[in-house]
Amino acid sequence: MWKGMLVAGALALAGLAGAQTPDLRAPDGFKVTVFADGFQQPRFMAVAPNGDLFVSDPAAGTITVLPDRDKNGVADGKTVFASGLNRPHGLAFHNGFLYVANTDGVVRFAYQPGQTKASGAPQKLLSLPSGGGHWTRTVVFGPDGKMYVATGSSCNVCEEGNSHRAAVWVYDADGQNGQPYATGLRNAVGLEWYGSTLYATNNGRDLLGDDLPPEGFYRLKAGGFYGWPYCYTTQAGQPQVWDKDFGKKSPAVCQDATPAFALTTAHAAPLGLAFYDGKTFPTRYRGQMFVALHGSWNRSAKSGYKVVTVDPETGKVTDFLTGFLSGQRTLGRPVDLVVAPDGALLLTDDGAGRIWRIQYVGK
Repeated sequence: MWKGMLVAGALALAGLAGAQTPDLRAPDGFKVTVFADGFQQPRFMAVAPNGDLFVSDPAAGTITVLPDRDKNGVADGKTVFASGLNRPHGLAFHNGFLYVANTDGVVRFAYQPGQTKASGAPQKLLSLPSGGGHWTRTVVFGPDGKMYVATGSSCNVCEEGNSHRAAVWVYDADGQNGQPYATGLRNAVGLEWYGSTLYATNNGRDLLGDDLPPEGFYRLKAGGFYGWPYCYTTQAGQPQVWDKDFGKKSPAVCQDATPAFALTTAHAAPLGLAFYDGKTFPTRYRGQMFVALHGSWNRSAKSGYKVVTVDPETGKVTDFLTGFLSGQRTLGRPVDLVVAPDGALLLTDDGAGRIWRIQYVGK
């Protein structure tokens, strides 16, 4: 059974003034409220070592700090940690630094727990190709202490001239000694380590109709090739299919392409992901992969616009939070998820300019 959780006063929130309020539906026992609002384009988040939430706002060129020191489930306020950045997106904390993936490269700021404003200018670590169809960049750190950076393709389907495109690269923490880690990923926006495995979401190509190709979820490994632009997965875990519409190379290239382990509707645009490692959700959610589906544009009937769970063992995909669509009217666009220190899930919504809080309160 599903229960709608309506947020009181949401008509006055940023981006939806005078518009229909989303009637968000989660499984019984879950409550959905607003953690913070008033952003231009809230995208990726990271929890600081002291528990403060940091969020990127590419449209504003800022990184904002959202403390909840009184632990009431609502941000105490918003403080701009850094501004003047070039479409900042991915964030990561590592060994006394906040790393920021701008659209043209990765920078880092010195960080002390509890700090709410940058103490100096960012240090540029590496440059990345900017422009093109996919502008976001994502940065995470692995259990090996290395930095992993995802850059999307410049096009819908093409052979790239820059090896950073449509790939995840791995670097030392200072940005040195970079090399390709995983290739053939058209737009791997979501990256997350779970145990010793790096997981990724990926946005498949457009202009093949409503249902091709399905969007995929991948387990990455060093040296892995994941198909794009020559192939795509149509059945989870099965050999990839040659993209005859693109027609480059031969079908044999697909023999070396690692398929997605799980799939969802074509054009749903999976972005951020988080493995639930908190202690307040029911046991069945522990270790599940929560994914934000940002929503489609290249489809006659919209798809996505929700949060799903993906079982990392079986690949089963299940709706978790819906209601961002009313018919074919968009009321919000999920982007990224993190587990808060209190066990709640936080979700950015760049369609409404807010951050939602999803907490289990019991039946």
